[in-house]
Amino acid sequence: MKITDIIDARAVMPQLKALNKKQVLQDIAQQLASLIAIDQRIIFETLLTREKLGSTGLGQGIAIPHGRIPGLSRVTGLFAKLTPAIDYDAVDGKPVDLVFALLSPDHAGADHLTALAKISRIMRTPAALAKLRASNTAEALYAVLTEPVNTAPASAA
Repeated sequence: MKITDIIDARAVMPQLKALNKKQVLQDIAQQLASLIAIDQRIIFETLLTREKLGSTGLGQGIAIPHGRIPGLSRVTGLFAKLTPAIDYDAVDGKPVDLVFALLSPDHAGADHLTALAKISRIMRTPAALAKLRASNTAEALYAVLTEPVNTAPASAA
């Protein structure tokens, strides 16, 4: 599975302005609904239900809200850059400014976990985070998200 199998260029929100986590999830649900033809209330409730289990704010300004939706045909993602960062109840207590939402069909066991791992790898790469935070257009953000991730440690020269 490649990141381009999960997200396309229309699923990037370069300047999402929200006051709180609930509004972020509502705005993301609305945008995803327009892309995948699933009712935005179902998407919102799925993401909110997952948040009630524990925050998907992973720290370092990153959140990966996710859930499974019956009737969805494929794993689908959306990236949003928040301006400004908001309190998201992240594990490190810091505000979140980068959100990658992931929806999977209810039967997509391994694919859901594979997609989460792929997104997590990108979002944990310092170079990718720096580029995402420095980019302000949907095109630039999508380019960063879809470029190969180098997770190898830098060699000492």
